[in-house]
Order: sequence, then structure tokens, then C-alpha cells
Amino acid sequence: MLEILIALLVTVVVSYFVLKGYQAQATLMAGGILLMFLALILGTGMPLPAAKSTGSQFLDTFQYIKNTLAEQSAGLGLKIMAIAGFAMYMQHIGASAALVKVLTKPLEKIRHKPYLFMALCFLVGEFLSIFITSASGLGVLLMVTLYPLMRGVGLSPLTSCTPIATAVAVEMGPAQGNVNFAADIIGIHVVEYVVKYQIWVSLASLFVIASLLIVVNRYLDTKDPTLQFDDLDINNQENQNTLNKAPTIYAILPIIPLVLIFMFNKLTISSIEMDVTTAMLISVVIALTFEYIATRKSKEVVNSIQVFFDGMGRQFANVVTFLVAGQVFAEGLKAIGAIDMIIHSAETAGFGAVAMTIVMVIIIMITSVIMGSGNSAFFSFANLVPEIARHMGIAPIMMLLPMQFVAGMARNISPIAPNVVAVAGVANISPIALAKRTTIPMLGGIIISTVISLLSF
Repeated sequence: MLEILIALLVTVVVSYFVLKGYQAQATLMAGGILLMFLALILGTGMPLPAAKSTGSQFLDTFQYIKNTLAEQSAGLGLKIMAIAGFAMYMQHIGASAALVKVLTKPLEKIRHKPYLFMALCFLVGEFLSIFITSASGLGVLLMVTLYPLMRGVGLSPLTSCTPIATAVAVEMGPAQGNVNFAADIIGIHVVEYVVKYQIWVSLASLFVIASLLIVVNRYLDTKDPTLQFDDLDINNQENQNTLNKAPTIYAILPIIPLVLIFMFNKLTISSIEMDVTTAMLISVVIALTFEYIATRKSKEVVNSIQVFFDGMGRQFANVVTFLVAGQVFAEGLKAIGAIDMIIHSAETAGFGAVAMTIVMVIIIMITSVIMGSGNSAFFSFANLVPEIARHMGIAPIMMLLPMQFVAGMARNISPIAPNVVAVAGVANISPIALAKRTTIPMLGGIIISTVISLLSF
């Protein structure tokens, strides 16, 4: 019981400091280190097995962090960095904006049913999120393209912002960090995870969220039809230059990595298996070739590769460190004996696999809302799943699948989530008011994704 109280107290303290604005990675890591030290004092566990020990249990804690950092940097972390670098390069050369322009153009013809139009904008945004994985980056692009269209058909600023703020709610496809992390934990190729497990949950969630967006926004607009805000000039010259920066043919560039990944794996062309990092590197070379043909400026094109490397470095600083910090915190919870205690308590209380999955989903949901980040919540707790699943006698995918979906959706309920803040900032509206609009659709998505995931097993 003492172990549970210590773990709970440390978790509360960590959450408090994150909410107060302390750097989340450092706070999580500090909490994990503290838990490991307390585990050594209480004799409940060690971060490293005896065979891999440095000879000092105190130093083993830091050796564990070093090992985790090396592991993640060379494996999943490298994939995430390559994805981010490619996404940043696509934005730099205007390929992301070109893709947005191409896919949003047909929507201009569907104007006679404003709320259906709004729901279709959400679905287009979700489709784009497969290729443009940054929620805030995609949100800003959609504010330049879809937002004026929605305002033009008579929708209020809040209604127009809601589908854009939630455009990456259903995280799907092999370019998403959480998707890669889930596949890595299970030990399968990311395409297998997407095709075998994600598709039906994604479709059900998209349908429910799109339907609730219509119902909720229509009701709230009817309830307060006088609610208006002063829009910023999102059609200014700078934004138009962003959209017109690249030729239309560049719209195919963000799609190339997905084509390569889906084409070369054991489910399609099994003789060749395309790793995510390799696909991104090949795609960057193709993009550089396009840039040279378009500009004929060899030095500028060669030097532009630095944008890709800068994107990788930024993602290492932001996401890979979250991976490591989350794993250290999870290891601390394991070492102190909290996970074994929770499992034992759940079994004693008669909790089965379904009930335990729901508990983990609720933890992820609350953490995502508090932190304003689905990645940080999922990275912090997903590492616990294999151990819990083993004790419960179930496959880890049963817990991981709903947790992965819920992490992406719950983030959009938070008024401090970067994508919500970015979209609200462009439209000059309150992030809190926008979060109120996203809450019910996201809760609907959370419920249906959890139900479908559980029914699948």
C-alpha cells in the first residue's frame, strides 16, 4: 500500500508542475528518477537486471536513462525524426500547401448545406493529416484555405474553426508518431498495425465525430446566433504567397513516403520491406530533384537539405526526449511496484481485461487534456501496457489500440493544446470557447473508438 501512495503522490506532483508550466520532459524524468531511488531504498526493484548492472545500483538509474536514450534515438526516435524532417522540408518548399490546395479545391462546389460542408472539411483535414502530421502546422494551412470557405457559406467563426482544430483527432497512417510507437511496442511493422487494426476503428470514429460536429455546432450557433468575432486578415499577401509558393505538381511529394511504405511490406510486395526512415530519405532525394528542376539553383537546393536536418533535430528535442522521459517515468512506476500492485488490486476487485483497458484509456484521456499533448500522454503510459497485458493474459494490442486513438482525440479537448491555440489565435477567438466546441465530438470519438477496439478482440 505504501508503494501505491508514493507512486500516486509523485504522479500528482509531476502533474502539478507540468500544469504550472515546468518543462514536461524534465519533470517526467525527475519523477521517474525519484521513484527509482525510492524503489532502491524500499527494495522493491532495480532499473537494470544484475547481468547489465554497472556495479552500483545508484548509477544503474542513470545507465538506464543512457540505454533508453541510445535505444530510442537509433530506433523509433530516428523514424519520428525523419518524419518530422521530411514534413518540415515539405512545408519549406511549399509542397504541403500545394497538397492542401489540390484537396480543398473541390469543396468550393459544395456550399448549399453549410454544416454538411463543415463536416466534409473535417474529413478532408483528417485525410490531409495522413501526409501532414503536425496538428498545428496543418491547422494554420487549413485556416488559410478552408476557413474562408466556411465563413463564406455563412458559418460562424467558432464553427469554422472546430473542424480545423480537430483535423488530426483520429491519428492514423504510418507517418504518425503514436502509430509508430504502438507498432514498435507490439513488435509489428507499422503498415500491418494500420491495415489490420486501425482501419475500422478509424472509419467508425470519423463518422461519429463528423456527425457530432454537425449536431453540436448547429445547436450552439442556434443558441447564440449573435456570437461574432473580428477575424484577422487570413487572406493577406503573405498567406497567399505561402499557398502559391510551389507548382501544383508538388502536391504529389508529401504522398510519396506513404506510397513507398504501403507498396513495400509483407502485405503487398513482400520481397522488399520499406522502413519508414528509408522511405523518408528516398522522398527527400526526390523532392530535392523536383526543386532543382523547378529552380535550376543547385547551391540553394543542396543547402536546403539543412531544413530536413533542422526538422530532425527539433523533433529530437521535443518528441524523442518525451519518449525517453515517459519511459523513465514508467520504469519508475514499475520499480516502485505500483504496476504490480494495481494489477493485483484489479484482479482482486474482479477487474477483467475490458475494465482494465477502460482504466488505461481514462488515464490517457485525463493526461492528454492536462498536458495538451497526446504524444506526451501516450509515450508516458504505453510502455506499461505489455506488462499489464501479460498479467491479464491478453494481447497488448487490445489496450494499446484504444489508448493510441484516445490520446489523439483527448488532446483536442484541451484549451492549451498547440493546435487549438494556433487555430484560435489565427481566428482571434478564445481557445477555451473553441475547446468547448470540440469536447462533445471528441468524447463521442473516444467512446466509439474504445468500444470498437474492445469488440475487435
